[in-house]
Amino acid sequence: MPHRQDRLIQWLLSSLELQTTLFHLGQYCGSWQASTTGLARAGFHVLLHGDCWLHLPHSGQSQALQAGDAVFFLRDVPHLLSPHADATLAAQAPKIPMAAFDATVPCSTALACGFFEFRAPLNSVFLSSFPDYVIVSGQSGTLQEIKPLFDLILAEAQHSPHPDAPSPLITRLVDLMFFYVIRHLCQRQEVSAGLWAVLARPEFALLLEAIVRQPEHDWTVEAMADVACMSRTRFFKRFSETVGTSPSHFLAQIRMRLATQWMEEGMPLSRAAQSVGYQSDAAFSRAFKKITGSLPGSLRRGMAAVQNGTFEQENGTFAH
Repeated sequence: MPHRQDRLIQWLLSSLELQTTLFHLGQYCGSWQASTTGLARAGFHVLLHGDCWLHLPHSGQSQALQAGDAVFFLRDVPHLLSPHADATLAAQAPKIPMAAFDATVPCSTALACGFFEFRAPLNSVFLSSFPDYVIVSGQSGTLQEIKPLFDLILAEAQHSPHPDAPSPLITRLVDLMFFYVIRHLCQRQEVSAGLWAVLARPEFALLLEAIVRQPEHDWTVEAMADVACMSRTRFFKRFSETVGTSPSHFLAQIRMRLATQWMEEGMPLSRAAQSVGYQSDAAFSRAFKKITGSLPGSLRRGMAAVQNGTFEQENGTFAH
């Protein structure tokens, strides 16, 4: 992949503002089922030891998993894991508590499971064209970069085997695994539409880089077509087919992503608005709400609440 495209992928990944939570860590024996379905959150399962089956009731699909495999759900997809290959038996299996992780126990399956939260307002835009879930095989020749991460997760799980006291490093390692998976999908051009699909077209990747570098520029459709070295008509048609939205809407998405990033770093709203090409706060606020679903003030209030909560928590801990 050209260096320009890889650099843009890194920028897009950094904008996801991922927060990972470890839901449970431990192992099962006998007949069991496990799932993170129904909580309206993205999630993951990393198979640390043993084997099991992943069942997807809505599609009727089932897949065998073994140690070293991982499943990343970018949306809340109905699913369950179980030692039973038969989907009916799996659905009838009991939901039992996890035991402490002990790889010496025969016929056991150890899992690290949890959730992803994408905190940036535009994450739904960035991730909407991705598949519902991704299965990563530890035995395949692809994504070998995550093998050392899996080994580290396994080591951390063994050092803190009790389900109620897992190592906090596990979530950070899962973060890294997830970013490698997302980059892998982009590089293999497995995202067929949306913002990420722009990176598969060199002429559009060049345009994205130009917009990110100068978001305040007067980016008319004609100006964007010039960067892509196309006529206005040809550019509009090819761009809309590739991205699934109009050039002007795409431009607004990128501008709001940059403005959000800058405001989170402390830039005043008025300056952020001007930096992405808006001459009035009112026009910027309208555009921001249209793209993100909320006003810029909501972002500021949310940031203040988080900062105050963090301060109070730290202050309380210190006082205690």
